[in-house]
Amino acid sequence: MDLESIADELYGLHPTQFVEARAIRGAEARRAGKAKLAAEIAALRRPTLSAWASNLLVRSEPVQVARLLRLGEGLRQAHQDLARERLKRLSRQQHTLVGVLSRQARTLAAEAGHPIGEAAQRKIEQTLHTVLTDPAAAQEWASGRLVNALVAPVGFTAAAVADVPVRPALTAHSARRRKTPPGPDLHVISPKTAREKRLEDDRRRKLAQANREAEAAEQHARRREEEHQKAQADVERAEASLHELEERATELARQLHATAELRRRVRTELDNARHRATQTAPAARHARRAAQTALARLERLET
Repeated sequence: MDLESIADELYGLHPTQFVEARAIRGAEARRAGKAKLAAEIAALRRPTLSAWASNLLVRSEPVQVARLLRLGEGLRQAHQDLARERLKRLSRQQHTLVGVLSRQARTLAAEAGHPIGEAAQRKIEQTLHTVLTDPAAAQEWASGRLVNALVAPVGFTAAAVADVPVRPALTAHSARRRKTPPGPDLHVISPKTAREKRLEDDRRRKLAQANREAEAAEQHARRREEEHQKAQADVERAEASLHELEERATELARQLHATAELRRRVRTELDNARHRATQTAPAARHARRAAQTALARLERLET
């Protein structure tokens, strides 16, 4: 029993099964005298639904996992090299592969008996895009032990990098003509109508509210899980005490049975001894009288 194998097992389970299985493994570790391992098991966090589906995808599709990891390496290298054509080609592959894998994750979840919705699938797509941009995130995802959906770091995003223009190198002639360094590229943004702006602001407010509610729900769920875990620990302690008492009761019952059997044998021996004593009493009295008679005759002869 070690943390790696236990974590692999737990993060392969649906979130609704995670807490109970974690409590069972923790109890087993405590009974084995491994308090540190039990504490490490208790610290493992329950995965979200999208994280579970991502883990399911990683465990079920190793070939596609390797393909996505290679694509991420290629995209990051192309971005570093400012290779525009290669970025375009790899970005097209990215769009296709992320779509395929997110749909595959949803299919796998349904086949496992726990379908996921559009929101969870979008979280999976977000995770896959993050895997393409961040090597550390890619390693975490490939472990199959995600707890939450991954979020891309600020900066390079594989989805947009192919659209970034690569500035051509200046010739000597053009360098002489340009007396000031070029300013940053400015992207012209189409103005939004007042209605579009209101809709966007409303969407952002709703998104922020949904995030707050999701965080509050997650905290509430964790508190309830902690309460359940404590209650489960109480159950395990009570079960252990009951098991110990039952073993003692079994041993005492065995001793009582042995004592009763010994008592029966001793009583039988006592009854037999009494019977023999009763039967031998007349013969003993007769022998005693004969001995007394013989002694009296001897005394008469001696006088």
